[in-house]
Amino acid sequence: MSAESLAEMFARTLSDDYESETAWDAVSALRKLGDRRVFEQAAEWCNSQEPLKRARGANILAQLGRTVEHRSNSFPEESFAVISEMLMRETEALPLASAIHALGDIDDPRAVRLLIPYRSHPNENVRFAVAVSLGQFPNDPDVVPTLIELMDDADADVRDWATFGLGVQGDQDSPEIRNALAARLNDPFEDAREEAMAGLAKRRDQRVLSPLIASLESKPVRAVAVEAASEMLGLQNDEDEGWTGTDYAAALRRKFGV
Repeated sequence: MSAESLAEMFARTLSDDYESETAWDAVSALRKLGDRRVFEQAAEWCNSQEPLKRARGANILAQLGRTVEHRSNSFPEESFAVISEMLMRETEALPLASAIHALGDIDDPRAVRLLIPYRSHPNENVRFAVAVSLGQFPNDPDVVPTLIELMDDADADVRDWATFGLGVQGDQDSPEIRNALAARLNDPFEDAREEAMAGLAKRRDQRVLSPLIASLESKPVRAVAVEAASEMLGLQNDEDEGWTGTDYAAALRRKFGV
């Protein structure tokens, strides 16, 4: 690819607003290209005076070179160093959230100590980025109390992703974790309630039974409820092939006497 074509791709990442489909298509194309030229330009943008450029630089480095076949960053150490330095000096919410997301995507455990201090940031998009990124390290002992705190956030999406990270992606188990998940069973946000059900079912906590059965007996039956029921029932292979929501609910009632 010529230098001019590469410059055009970078320019397209700045088109319209941050959520622009055209801009994100260009980000994806640059990530896929993933060579040294892309790294150097994105790294330079992370030091730009323009907040959107800094955000785009972080967006690109976050998954540089990652594809279905190649699951790791092309320049993991260098990308981590650039984003870490950017994070420490960043004051604008947009590039800050982008840097936090990037550190989660790069998947370096050293990110944990850098991300935790932002759990109480006044901007919900930054706190959301923290919840998503720390969800990449759910079994780190330092992450657990932070995700539990974020599970009670004022923002629904933050609560949802913190619950997903700790309850579903994580394997740790304790009374504190179970109680935090049980508290989310009454969350006003349906997605957070469902992640709480999944997390409790993963730990075979019977507090999930009442809301889980109610979910299975309602229409339409959500996939997460079916998965949670399978966990609670300990079903293997195709034991439940062809089952309906009411079949799962009946099996739960029989097994647990509810």
